[in-house]
Amino acid sequence: MARAKALVVPPAVNVVMLGPPGAGKGTQAERLALRNGLPKISTGDILRRAVQAGTALGGSARQAIDSGNLVSDDAVICIVRERLRCEDARTGFVLDGFPRTVVQAMALDSLVSECGPLVVLDIVVPEDVLVRRLASRRICSECGTNASVDARTGCMKCGGALVTRTDDGAGVVRERLTVYQRQTKPLVDYYAGRPTFRSIDGHQAPDAVTAAIDAAIVEAGALQGGRL
Repeated sequence: MARAKALVVPPAVNVVMLGPPGAGKGTQAERLALRNGLPKISTGDILRRAVQAGTALGGSARQAIDSGNLVSDDAVICIVRERLRCEDARTGFVLDGFPRTVVQAMALDSLVSECGPLVVLDIVVPEDVLVRRLASRRICSECGTNASVDARTGCMKCGGALVTRTDDGAGVVRERLTVYQRQTKPLVDYYAGRPTFRSIDGHQAPDAVTAAIDAAIVEAGALQGGRL
């Protein structure tokens, strides 16, 4: 009797989007996830929903978010650990907003050690451009979804009213960028030596950024079988 061929299972597609606030991580993570049938996991979205729901996590997160600081490593790591255990993340994921510290990055390495390669994309945008982007950014008051830059009326997802994010006021914006430089940018040093790390020019049209991301992922060898 002929032996049955062994199934060849493609590796999981695990992507981390890095970059300062306003770099476009959320938009690009959403596009990448939709094109590849992967869950987009945004710790920011999870925390904002917790704030709206008035949970214990939301209460502690609100104070940090409104002052432009980061939520504790332990709390965020716990959120991500539970989310990556869900069935839809078994074939990969796109992480937006995690990790934000080296401690979180080390925890992620442990969480995905047997889940295939981790592709890290750092979206780079000049600081003056970031300040302008953040000052004009809006969010849905109902579901917490970030509005596209050309949105004129309500949220495209649920129809809710668009409002300025509480963490996008001028003073808080500069504080967030300072926090990023101090605590999050060292992630680039942590990941830079890996063959699956790529830097992406985020100061161009969204479609051009998307094309650069696609090319970077293919080059990094993370996707097999033409999934992009």
